Amino acid sequence: MSVRIDEMDRKILAELQEDAGQSLDEIARKVGSSKTPVWNRIRKLREAGVIGRQTMLLDAEALGLEACFFVLIRTSEHEADWQRRFLTTLRARPEVQEAHRLAGDIDYILKVRVRNARAYDQFYQALIAEVKIHNVTALLSMEEIKSTTLLPL
Repeated sequence: MSVRIDEMDRKILAELQEDAGQSLDEIARKVGSSKTPVWNRIRKLREAGVIGRQTMLLDAEALGLEACFFVLIRTSEHEADWQRRFLTTLRARPEVQEAHRLAGDIDYILKVRVRNARAYDQFYQALIAEVKIHNVTALLSMEEIKSTTLLPL
C-alpha cells in the first residue's frame, strides 16, 4: 500500500525516529504546527502502517551483551519444512537480533548479540541441534562503527 507523505509528515516522522518519547507539544513546536494536527497526522500514519510499534533502545554492552556476531549460513536444504523449522528456531532465539535471507553464495545472515564467545557457542550448538545446516561462519564484530534505526526520509 502506497501512502502519500508530505513534508510535514516527514518532519514529524524524523522527530519520532529521533525520540518517540517526546511530547506532542514538543513535536508540534519543532515541526512548526500545533498539537491536534500533529496528533491527527501521527494517527493516520499509524493506520496506514507507516508507523509500527514503539520500543525503547537499550544499550547492549551496559546489559552485559558485549559480543556481536554476524553469522553466515549456507544450507543444502531448501524444502518448505526445513525453512519452517529454521524460521521457527530463529524467532524463538532472543540472541538473534536480525535475520536476512540473501541472494548469492550465502543463504542467510544473522546478527547475534551475546555475552561472550562461550555464549555464542551455546547458541550455535542449540541452533544446529534444531536444524541441519551445511556451513556456518561466525564473524565477531570488533567495533561497531555505525548503528542506527533512523530511516532516510
